[in-house]
Amino acid sequence: MVSVYPDKDGIVWWTKAWFNGRKQGERAIEITRALAIKFIHDDIQKDEWLEEFFPKQMEVVHSALAQTREQVISQFSAQSQT
Repeated sequence: MVSVYPDKDGIVWWTKAWFNGRKQGERAIEITRALAIKFIHDDIQKDEWLEEFFPKQMEVVHSALAQTREQVISQFSAQSQT
């Protein structure tokens, strides 16, 4: 999950993400108002946004997906050989 939000005065904007259902989430990152508006209007895809602002976390996600994909493929291969 990812969100954007302003400070109480609406001047400074932030983005925050939550990976793996963590309650606290990642550290909020300051962004421009223009970027926040693009995100709110769906002019930027969520995955593209996460790659830009949370690259280390997305690297872990991609690695986990690749491992899962390999496990599923090997399971299907093993089943088809029996």
